[in-house]
Amino acid sequence: MNVKDKVIEIIAEQAVLDPSDVTMDSTLQDLGIDSLGLVESIFAIEEAFDISIPFNANEPEAGDFDISNVATIVAGIETLMAEQA
Repeated sequence: MNVKDKVIEIIAEQAVLDPSDVTMDSTLQDLGIDSLGLVESIFAIEEAFDISIPFNANEPEAGDFDISNVATIVAGIETLMAEQA
């Protein structure tokens, strides 16, 4: 399973949606994921890919990790995996 598919699977699970309902353009807000769901998604992604995401739950927009939509999350994970490999 590639990064994109795994991220969509994790986000869909958090949003209680079918993965086919999650597009690369979807924002977490579009999908109904609240701040707690976001934190749980980040933890699940860290565990799935064995990476550490620079994310501050208190200031989600303040970090270097772009969570504006699914595509930016996937790109961020791929970058982190390359840096942490």
